[in-house]
Amino acid sequence: MADEKVLEAQRWVNATYGGVAGYERCPETGRTGWSTMNALIMGLQHELGISPVVAGFGPTTLAKVAALGEIGFGWDKNRNIVAILQHGLFCKGYWAVEPESYGWYTGVTRQAVKDLRANMGIPEGEGTVSAKIFKCILNMDAYVVVAGGTDKIRGIQQWLNGRYWQKDAYGIGPCDGIYSRDVQKSLMIAIQYVLGIASPNGNFGPATQAGLRANNLGPGSTGVFVELFSAACVFNEPIGDYRTNQRDTYDGALTDYVKAFQRFSQISKEGEANYGRGDYTTWAQLLVSMGDADRPASASDTRFEITASRAKWLHANGYRIVGRYLYDPPGSDLDKEIKPGELKTIFDNGLRVFPIYQDNARRLVDFTYTHGYEHALNAHKLASDYGFNRGTVIYFAVDYDATQDEIDSAIVPYFQGVSAGLASQGKKYVHGVYGSRNVCTNVTNKTFARFSFVSGMSWGFSGNLGFTLPTNWSFNQIKEFKVSNGSDSFDLDRDVWRERSDPGTGSIKDPAGPADAFIAYIQRLYDVAVGYTGSDRSPSQLVMEYIRHAEYGNKDWQNELGWWFLIGGYDEGFVKHANDRGMTIMKNFTDPYTGYELGAEHLMATANGHFLTPQESNQKSANGGDVAGWGGDLMTFFAEWRNSEEQYASGKAFCEAKLAVPTVASSFGFADLIEDADGYRLARAVRGGKTIVQAVKDHYDGGGGLRRFNTYFEDRWGTAENCKFAAHNVLTASDITLGLGRKQLITMAGAMLPSVLQNLPGGADKLDSFEQGFVSAILRRTGMENRLADTYRANHEKYLHAARTRESARAREN
Repeated sequence: MADEKVLEAQRWVNATYGGVAGYERCPETGRTGWSTMNALIMGLQHELGISPVVAGFGPTTLAKVAALGEIGFGWDKNRNIVAILQHGLFCKGYWAVEPESYGWYTGVTRQAVKDLRANMGIPEGEGTVSAKIFKCILNMDAYVVVAGGTDKIRGIQQWLNGRYWQKDAYGIGPCDGIYSRDVQKSLMIAIQYVLGIASPNGNFGPATQAGLRANNLGPGSTGVFVELFSAACVFNEPIGDYRTNQRDTYDGALTDYVKAFQRFSQISKEGEANYGRGDYTTWAQLLVSMGDADRPASASDTRFEITASRAKWLHANGYRIVGRYLYDPPGSDLDKEIKPGELKTIFDNGLRVFPIYQDNARRLVDFTYTHGYEHALNAHKLASDYGFNRGTVIYFAVDYDATQDEIDSAIVPYFQGVSAGLASQGKKYVHGVYGSRNVCTNVTNKTFARFSFVSGMSWGFSGNLGFTLPTNWSFNQIKEFKVSNGSDSFDLDRDVWRERSDPGTGSIKDPAGPADAFIAYIQRLYDVAVGYTGSDRSPSQLVMEYIRHAEYGNKDWQNELGWWFLIGGYDEGFVKHANDRGMTIMKNFTDPYTGYELGAEHLMATANGHFLTPQESNQKSANGGDVAGWGGDLMTFFAEWRNSEEQYASGKAFCEAKLAVPTVASSFGFADLIEDADGYRLARAVRGGKTIVQAVKDHYDGGGGLRRFNTYFEDRWGTAENCKFAAHNVLTASDITLGLGRKQLITMAGAMLPSVLQNLPGGADKLDSFEQGFVSAILRRTGMENRLADTYRANHEKYLHAARTRESARAREN
């Protein structure tokens, strides 16, 4: 929405400085952005006598503003400079001056500056503007919490500003509640000041490393180092369910968080001396992407052939896996592809291997959807020719510091092409990603890469500074060095290999698939069910019930949801019958199409619910079968949103950030959505006459899951409008099953019921936003976001009309 005061600023600055040498006009849209701020900066430079003007508040501009002294109430040396300041304040959301007083530093201006300084975390003083503050007024940093930000992080940002803002090397940072590159640099400079480094620069150099080695923290430590260390911990949260707060005493809660962080980053574990302590290795891992580059590492990657002597050296020096390239593009002189017989040499010497695909990949122009699709086809052929087993993760490389704009415009489309190309070949192989932390996280969240191979040793990359380690990291590349092995030498990258992540491969040409063990388990359990004579239920239903009974079979409404009411009870006699014959619940298995681990209990509870309470194709309304799958997950997710409203006022923004996003922990995760989709498809197959064995085999070994999200959407809802209606239905309908589901999944989580929310002022809009976020998330998984324009947007108002009518009627009554 256009802002009148921003539009006024744009028109004034263009009219005043349009003829100045070097000036670049800003669009007159009423929407603030860098083009507007840069135009104001260039206007300021002209007033300071700088020519030609440039779009940047650099050292010269800063020095010349500093020469003016503090600008405050009554300052009248240059009215245009004051007007630029006031327009900048308006663009940042502060009411800077009355319309007739532009150019005069009035009491209104002074109050706006006081408010700004308070939001920055620095003393309000007399409401004056220094050169540092003027620079902040003319940038795009926010000093209030924005969507996705937290008051906790904002508090640390304000603490850093308040403590260090007058230091020469420290620039006032944003206070938006978001951990970012600028915040990371502010923290590093603050640490360097406390360490007594003469010229802080924000780099993780030898003096900083030496200072941190001398400050080993642990339980009982107090003071500013603990405050800085705990701030770094907050910036790296969450670690699973672990979160922490900034504090000045190293207590038990901080110790627990540090232990979780060390386990996640694989820098320490139970029984080791530094476990739970803030030693140098932990400091380094919190602050820079490569962490302590000399810490133990058992993985490696190289462009050089692994000969027998090199393989022996690797194994003798603690390495157990090596990354090797599938391809060396034409024109390259690196000769880096896997050589004939090399894989056997690697395996014979007790090593494993993980494949990398890189075709240039060092410039923006290397990344398009078409290139990704073509590279996937080539990678598939090469991996097949080498004999790599089905389910192997191939890491496609982004070997440069891609910015967020480049990630959105080119890197993500490239990986969408990769995914499509591998799918066109039956998804024999799964794609992973090599790149900066930000590249890995974005590619994973938007294209569902299975694992991330992080280019951690490039710690200065903009995509590594201010970003946390991806939750699906498998390898972290931390150091490049030259190996001397007798008369032989070769370059090697040291990689930390995360436990229980990508195992790589230790053999080739194995015909087994990732889900074969699960399929065989279903067959054994089905055979047991066929031999059971104590029930009139089908063997397929008994299989579903057995697998889900422990987690989704209770009758205790006081403590857990009574799944017996939603999806029926289970045959206790069969459970005993199966247990007596050696059967147990197989809780997890690997999805052959994504490589992600799926939960068999949730999968079969969903299938059981849809089997017993089916829906017609494209059914708009929801029922108990849905509650066993997507509907129950959406209820739980709604409760999570209502309990997180401080951070996410918009339901749509909350869904975009957390619903079925692979690297984000939430109550409606990526695996949950897969299990919802697959459970629905399995139920339909069994109701259509297949046994559960055949349904599972067709889905996980016969290609049935290749288009799971598209098929799920088309069969269950058909249109975005139906999906939106069903979401609203599952959250608000008076159906007894849905109502009892909401009672258990929403109110017992301490959240407000959707029906209550929609009847509050503005509540209908909030609920609508959340429901639309669900639709958008489903459509993103199918690649059919364009349906939004054709369906939901055309019908948006009618969803709100009834609720607004009710609000108006209540207002008249009151």
